[in-house]
Amino acid sequence: MSGGRLVGGRYRLTEKIGHGGMGQVWAARDERLGRAVAVKLLRTDRFGDATDGRPATDRDAALRRRFLRECRVTAALDHPGLVTVFDAGEDDGELYLVMQRVPGLSLADLIAEQDPFPVDRAVAVAAQLCGALGAVHAAKVVHRDLKPSNVMVREDGRVVLLDLGIATALDPEATRLTMTGVPIGSPAYMAPEQALAAGTDRRADLYALGCLLHEMLSGQAPFRAPTALGVLRRHVDEPPVPLRELRPEVPAALEALVLDLLAKRPEDRPADTRPVYARLLPLLPPGRAELRPAGGPLPDPTAPYRYPHQPLPGTDPLPAGPALESPVPEGPAILPSVAVPPTAAGDLAAACDELSDLVAARRYPEVTELAARLLPRARAELGDTAPLVRTVRTIHARALLTQHRYPEALAEYRELLAGAAGDPERSFELREQIGLLMARQGERGAAWHHLLELLLERERGHGPHHPDVLRLRSHLAAIGPATPAPTPVIGNPYASG
Repeated sequence: MSGGRLVGGRYRLTEKIGHGGMGQVWAARDERLGRAVAVKLLRTDRFGDATDGRPATDRDAALRRRFLRECRVTAALDHPGLVTVFDAGEDDGELYLVMQRVPGLSLADLIAEQDPFPVDRAVAVAAQLCGALGAVHAAKVVHRDLKPSNVMVREDGRVVLLDLGIATALDPEATRLTMTGVPIGSPAYMAPEQALAAGTDRRADLYALGCLLHEMLSGQAPFRAPTALGVLRRHVDEPPVPLRELRPEVPAALEALVLDLLAKRPEDRPADTRPVYARLLPLLPPGRAELRPAGGPLPDPTAPYRYPHQPLPGTDPLPAGPALESPVPEGPAILPSVAVPPTAAGDLAAACDELSDLVAARRYPEVTELAARLLPRARAELGDTAPLVRTVRTIHARALLTQHRYPEALAEYRELLAGAAGDPERSFELREQIGLLMARQGERGAAWHHLLELLLERERGHGPHHPDVLRLRSHLAAIGPATPAPTPVIGNPYASG
């Protein structure tokens, strides 16, 4: 299968971002609504145990029932910590499930980027997962595959639980649809009763939460072995190492909670997520009566507690441009104010004051007209490299952009790039905007290659998880690849069970 296939008449696949025992997951674009989505695909004739004695048609029918159960269960759940299901159906012999595409970093990547993982962030992740798991358990569902790659942390710090693909509904009919005698889940996070293929309930998810907390706080899963079978045996037979023996600064109350979550017998664990959250509550960071500062390159899961309900800093107040067939986001279009140097002539200073007033009033057609008249005078009086000339040219370019006069804006941005050779960060911003403008005026192939080159440069210098790299990947996905798509997006956040 190659990127570009249209599923269900509206979902355009762009790149594969996960695969597992239940199928493949693709990044896609909903061409009807113009939004990014994730599409899970399942081809029924490629799965099932051919040695179970049942005809292939019976196995296919059972798998279809299991997949449809997943769709119904997942679509019925409504919680900000869970992925939203948009659609489901069948296309060319494959079942498909369309889900929200969650931006951010997988918890697996976040743990890898932060060594050691901050204690307050581990507590905040676990507390948010308690809310999501509580919603799952209230619907009489057990997730059964809680692990770092199935958890996303958004830019605002909100934690989202992914993939109910191997969830078990707590009723006899649903349970019979799983493969009898085969433990389903990830060995590193599997409760002892799950490893023994015995009956499981919500306390199996709490055990996995204990494994996840142990990994966040110690840097390693609580039980490790060379083989999956060896890991499962250790889950069943061996006690975990107390966290404070591995990391003394972990609070004693948190160590005790993790040991309780990792109890071998389900009846020795907390009964549900509420008592777990109650024990995490004193360890959560308090809210602050101040605006949230600009964040770093990694999302902070404590932010929803420190700055509840606050907007992210740096929101662009200007409207985006009109949607294209595959929308390409505008770059920043906030117009700078004009600072006139003392050496400027009186008439020039007065004109710059008028330009500043027009910018403040957002009277962009008049800004464009005045800046076009002012620019030749400023160049003649101050020279092409003068800061005022660059400012006026930037104002002119961005005003053209707000009016969707893309060819003229592109010419101005290229002039600005020519004068920014000594400023790598400014050059990067201008090159990004030039690529977006090329796409806006129909040069999609050239724009895609231009932005791909920029992405590769940025990734070499800043790593795969830097916000600039993630944003450039989003641009490329929106434009649509002219050649095979770039390296897959971070991690494997939508790997199916």
